[in-house]
Amino acid sequence: MAKKVVLAYSGGLDTSVLVRWMTEEMGVEVVALAADLGQGGDWDAIRSRALGAGAVDVEVADVREEFGRDFVATAVRANALYEGKYPLISALSRPIIVKHLVEAARRHGADAIAHGCTGKGNDQVRFEVSSRALAPDLEVIAPVRVWGFTRDDSIEYAERFGIPISATKASPYSVDQNLWGRTVECGILEDPWVMPPADVYELTVPRAAGGEPREVVISFDSGLPVALDGRPVPLHDLVPALDAIVGPYGYGRLDMIENRRVGIKSREIYECPGALALLMAHADLESMTLERDVAHEKARLEPRWAELVYDGLWYSPLKASLDAFFAETQHFVTGDVRLRCEPGTAPAGLGCCFVAGRRSAVGLYDHDLATYTAADRFRHQDAEGFVRIFGLGIETWSSKQGPGRPGAVTGAGTGAGTVE
Repeated sequence: MAKKVVLAYSGGLDTSVLVRWMTEEMGVEVVALAADLGQGGDWDAIRSRALGAGAVDVEVADVREEFGRDFVATAVRANALYEGKYPLISALSRPIIVKHLVEAARRHGADAIAHGCTGKGNDQVRFEVSSRALAPDLEVIAPVRVWGFTRDDSIEYAERFGIPISATKASPYSVDQNLWGRTVECGILEDPWVMPPADVYELTVPRAAGGEPREVVISFDSGLPVALDGRPVPLHDLVPALDAIVGPYGYGRLDMIENRRVGIKSREIYECPGALALLMAHADLESMTLERDVAHEKARLEPRWAELVYDGLWYSPLKASLDAFFAETQHFVTGDVRLRCEPGTAPAGLGCCFVAGRRSAVGLYDHDLATYTAADRFRHQDAEGFVRIFGLGIETWSSKQGPGRPGAVTGAGTGAGTVE
């Protein structure tokens, strides 16, 4: 049985209750580790809340720069969207949290780490598989899987022990946020037929700033976004800055039915204006700078990368191998992409954001080859031989087995049949 445990502490309802519950019910000393991933919040208040709940020590790790450099940047290179929609907001944050949990466990001489994930969610998988990869000697404790508390039970427990929390029975949303976006669950959102109430959203509420069209230029260097409108900005600051530009237009909402790793479908609400805008711009620049076969193969592998990260396999050999491939493709993904934001109309007021232009000094788009003007330098006479050789196999098949063979009935299709 563990004696000292480092808990992944968010400052929210479940982890605050967990501090006291593990102390009371398991007799362990709890060290709370809170990771600043750009979600905002009063860190002094969070520290006081953990101590008030019974933690023997509290650490707040500012990992924003590391998160942007080593995790978000990797997702950008991969154009990562799980099931073609979700930009892995929570999934990206779990492996870096585990990395710092393990480091804190070594510093404090703890023999276990703990998390507040439920038994039906994805995060338990991400925490525990990452822990096994980085520190298989550490025990992993997951009290929420065994304590039997409902959300109302947790609220009542916190009230009984005087633990200050923000969740109430009237407002039961569960929110997870970092610099890459925001997720919202629970309450009325569990009914997929119900339109999300307006109070669910924060980053994408149409505001006066989104009343007029606006354009913004994102500059990339070797696949990484490095500047907004010509102003150099580190990635961990660039994403929130982009949130502030495109979010007021109401762009960046996702309402989706998602396939969780544990085998159930869940209704998820996401807000990620900066992330979606950045991924759109990066993919567009790749369309100009990647060679055809590389672009097609990368597009084929991108969903697999997103699936691995979603499933908690950040620290896995296949994910590392795909990282190496994606990194190799990015050497010439350098240039600028211009995004245009336009306001929406009443009553929702949700606007749009789209690519309005792109340019690259090393792009493979050649105007003189693509144009139909007098500047055209494409050798049209070469096309006849190319097309004939390209279609030779189909021509041969058609004459021997297909609709072009002697005696074939026109319009009879291309399926197998009796040779006439």
